[in-house]
Amino acid sequence: MVGWLGAIVRFIVSAFVLLAVGYLVPGVSVASFTSALIASIVIAFLGYIVENFFGENISPQARGLTGFVTSAIVIYFTAKLLAGMQVSFIGSLLAALVIGIVDSFVPTELR
Repeated sequence: MVGWLGAIVRFIVSAFVLLAVGYLVPGVSVASFTSALIASIVIAFLGYIVENFFGENISPQARGLTGFVTSAIVIYFTAKLLAGMQVSFIGSLLAALVIGIVDSFVPTELR
């Protein structure tokens, strides 16, 4: 049960981070907390698929340029899938940067 609780907390924290990014970063707009929560789930799912396809070195936790660009692409395509989120290409790069900085202080990785 702790695993499920950890996942729920992770998605809630990620949704708040997305709301903050939508407020702070130009080119990123998140309509509501519900949209941010759904977006955090979609981002996690797409990230999981990309990481399984390309390997762990492509994940944002690798802290490399490849992980950064991959995160930006995942954020960009998530916005294309959801009606409650709009992101420009530059906005996705800035959002990936801000989320990467926040993640270095408040890691949201499931352990």
